[in-house]
Amino acid sequence: MSVLPRRIVLLFTVILMAGVAAPENEKRNSVVRVTLDNGLRVVIVRDPLAPVVTVEENYLAGGNETQVGFPGMAHAQEHMAFRGCAGVSADQIAAIYAQLGGTVNADTQQNITQYFVTVPAQDLDVALRLDSACMQDVEDSQEQWVEERGAIEQEVSRDLSNPTYKFITRLNEDLFSGTPYAHDALGTKPSFDATTGAMLKKFYRDWYAPNNAILVIAGDVDPAATLAKVKQFYGPIKRRPLPAHPEINLQPVKGESFTLDSNLPYELVFVSFRMPGTSSPDFAAARILSDVIASQRADLYGLVPLGKALGTEFGLTETYPKASVGFALAAVAASTDPAPITAEMKAILSGYASNGVPAPLVEASRKSEIASAEFQRNSIPELAATWSQALAGEGRNSPADIVEAMKKVTTGDVNRVAKTYLTVQNAIVATLKPTASGEAVAGKGFGGAEVTTAAPTKPVTLPAWAEASVKSLKIPTATAHPADLTLSNGVRLIVETETASPTVTIIGSIKHEPVLQTPPGKDGADGVLGELFSYGTETRDRLAFQEALDDIAASETGGVSFNLKALKQYFAKGVELLADNELHPALPPEAFQIVRDQSAQLTAGTLASPGYRTRRALESALLPKDDPALREATPKSISSLTLDDVKDYYAKVFRPDMTTIAVIGDITPEEARPVFEKWFGGWKSAGAKPAVILPAVPANQPATVNVPDSTQVQDSVELAQEIGVNRFHPDYYALQLGDHVLGGGFYATRLYRDLRQKAGYVYNVDNALRATEARATYSVTYGCDPENVSKARLLVEQELVAMRTTNVSPAELQQAKALLLRQITLSESSEDAVAGGFIARALGGLPLDEPIRAAQRYYALSADDIRTAFEKWIHPDAFVQVVRGPVPK
Repeated sequence: MSVLPRRIVLLFTVILMAGVAAPENEKRNSVVRVTLDNGLRVVIVRDPLAPVVTVEENYLAGGNETQVGFPGMAHAQEHMAFRGCAGVSADQIAAIYAQLGGTVNADTQQNITQYFVTVPAQDLDVALRLDSACMQDVEDSQEQWVEERGAIEQEVSRDLSNPTYKFITRLNEDLFSGTPYAHDALGTKPSFDATTGAMLKKFYRDWYAPNNAILVIAGDVDPAATLAKVKQFYGPIKRRPLPAHPEINLQPVKGESFTLDSNLPYELVFVSFRMPGTSSPDFAAARILSDVIASQRADLYGLVPLGKALGTEFGLTETYPKASVGFALAAVAASTDPAPITAEMKAILSGYASNGVPAPLVEASRKSEIASAEFQRNSIPELAATWSQALAGEGRNSPADIVEAMKKVTTGDVNRVAKTYLTVQNAIVATLKPTASGEAVAGKGFGGAEVTTAAPTKPVTLPAWAEASVKSLKIPTATAHPADLTLSNGVRLIVETETASPTVTIIGSIKHEPVLQTPPGKDGADGVLGELFSYGTETRDRLAFQEALDDIAASETGGVSFNLKALKQYFAKGVELLADNELHPALPPEAFQIVRDQSAQLTAGTLASPGYRTRRALESALLPKDDPALREATPKSISSLTLDDVKDYYAKVFRPDMTTIAVIGDITPEEARPVFEKWFGGWKSAGAKPAVILPAVPANQPATVNVPDSTQVQDSVELAQEIGVNRFHPDYYALQLGDHVLGGGFYATRLYRDLRQKAGYVYNVDNALRATEARATYSVTYGCDPENVSKARLLVEQELVAMRTTNVSPAELQQAKALLLRQITLSESSEDAVAGGFIARALGGLPLDEPIRAAQRYYALSADDIRTAFEKWIHPDAFVQVVRGPVPK
């Protein structure tokens, strides 16, 4: 249950380590901080947002502390903590976490290893007991390590198949040569092959001590009672002497350029720098500088509206105590000469270093960072992560220290940091160049060994302290009570008042279906229109609109799916700006031409990419040849679009009577409705509502397709089939419950146990039933070495045959119910999740209280119901198998 938190850089999705949250609101967030006699630092943050709690254990050791030649030692130990701890076996750990809701994970970074679990508040005792058991001792047996080694090596293969991961690996080697930072915590196959259980146990004994850990607990808890439990469970654990942490002696950076093959549909160009680390007094200014350069009002983003880049970004990543990485990124069309865009990026960055940055953007960034601190209190897991990052990751006293540091940053500070660190002559320049996929080809039909029925798993006997709590089945009580309103023009407005912070989040969506609403020959109009929403409104051009958002420290996105985040004091102004963008987009002719050309270029690259060909092969095999879902945009169809075509699409799709808006935060329905009536009320619909639901489809025929991808060392495998149910079918719930017997609970569920724990064929395996108003697809996906593709599929088929022919055991049925029922509670652990759930249910034609209704149905289902549903709908011999990567052996 572990993932390496490699913050892979993706276009438009850059993880900025700006985790800041101020705990000043003592009315809601009371904070208790204690250091136990054994040295364990404990922070308890009360937040009654939902009946949920997150426990995050931070050990102050990671990739830095591994011995030479064994770069993945800390990562391997992180995996092994789920393989048995003091008084708790691997099977018991898996069963407990599965029934607590399955939201447990861990990560290994350069200087910390984190274990985090989010559970219903009623289960806090169990989560603490289990975490403390792993602080007391871990098994680290050679037998368990041999089993786990196969899975962790598959994780290495997966990441080595990711071009951006390979870029960051090379970047770290160049920027941090001669230090532990040069080799991330993932590890290598040779190092894992040479690792033993005894070596892992020594690493655990050296570093997993209470005096080398920080325990953060956040959520709907009583701080005093929780502290008493912490003292009871953790207090007896003895402190241990700690080895010295390695010294980090950075050497000067030498500029370099290199090119890597990529399977992305566009070319990525990076210009990267070594930046100050979290322990540097310049780090706050570096954060502000990063925000400034990334601003849509700054020159780097200005390359996009000029038609010189498909997209840009600037961000901080790899944020270590002694150094971090700053990078500028630009995406351009495949087969583009990278020299011109590289020169443009260098000139912009050099200009900021020489001439300074715009002072208004520094002020906007500072306001945005302070506002983001308020929003991070709207999620219990994020609140725990924020405190963990501040204390364990950055060595702060509290997250408030980060906010205060950024409040003090001046334009002069930012300019000094820019001049010091943005030295383009020492920059590392990298190009990720797309390598087109070969055509998808039919593969050999799956044959091989005989499929046998797997016997149900024997029940796991839990420790006495976990038995009663974990195995209790209780239908959750609804904690959200939204007001469901309809505006005068048909807009559905859902308002949920929540006072976690003085903020308001708005999420909206227009129900639509491009393949049914786009005229013949006009495919791609929806994509071009979506990009044009960033070009301002009829009354405010692109820069003026962004400046208006910056003035109120708000963020906004327009389109068929739109959102706004604003402080409560700016709620009305934020809704005004949101409505201006949604109802009166500028759609300027010059921008249209640039966006249309960029979209055509991007589509050309997409059509040649392995990702597209994989998706297309799957859809073509699953759906009838004339199915509307197979319509697609091409460079030709996009290039032929006119601005009138895009405006016609807008007029047809953007209708108030197809729109749902969810509002959550420090706002009442009485406050919200008049504001939305004022700014959205003038929006009118013309004509009858359009058809937006795709028709039902027949069952597919089995097929096997291989899609070449020369950049991957591991195969990505998807098994999928169309099944004859929809979201409203009575068997949907039995299929979902059975699916959670197969997966969703890590080692405690069948597919993970068979494919990962026992065989070591995969790092992860995912199974899902996705259903809409008229269609449903059942799928199983996994990644493995080419020689194991058929072996892993055989195990999948064996388990599906068992689901069709043999009732699941009482223990499995109880576990799956506990998992689903608790996940309903956990789905309300953040305001974004609550609002997003409202939107999804509204658009799908479900009642807003569907989770509670679903809980009642899950509670009543039997093992017979599951077997009957699987026998009727899931057919192991009907899968379409699509393999991306090397040809399976």
